[in-house]
Amino acid sequence: MDVRLLLENTLPGLGYELVDFEMTQGGGYRVFMDKPGGITVEDCVLVSNHLTRLFTVENVNYERLEVSSPGLDRPLKKEADFVRFAGQLAKIKTRMPVEQQKKFAGRLAGVEDGAVKLEVEGGRIVAIALTNIDKARLEPEF
Repeated sequence: MDVRLLLENTLPGLGYELVDFEMTQGGGYRVFMDKPGGITVEDCVLVSNHLTRLFTVENVNYERLEVSSPGLDRPLKKEADFVRFAGQLAKIKTRMPVEQQKKFAGRLAGVEDGAVKLEVEGGRIVAIALTNIDKARLEPEF
């Protein structure tokens, strides 16, 4: 059973977006979800109870299930994430160097031709191919 696919098909029907999914050591699952207006404790309880029943029906074996919001430093996984959070600060780590570096911090400036546009220090725009992104997260502003 592909648990990620199961979650991608289930959460939208409940009104939530699957942000990320991790398998933990010891056979557990960690589910990060979001919705407009943010996630409450009640949302986590509702989804946890629903997934517990769903996993039983689908014979998904697991030791532990954690359901939570993605947090202020939300991971950016899909092209739509980079578009949605344009204008916000982010940190991006690449698989291969871009302009002789692999770590970038700046303001998201959208996506064009399969590349994330990131405005870095000095107002310079760096284009980072989506396929070259290893990790990306929002950087909270206070």
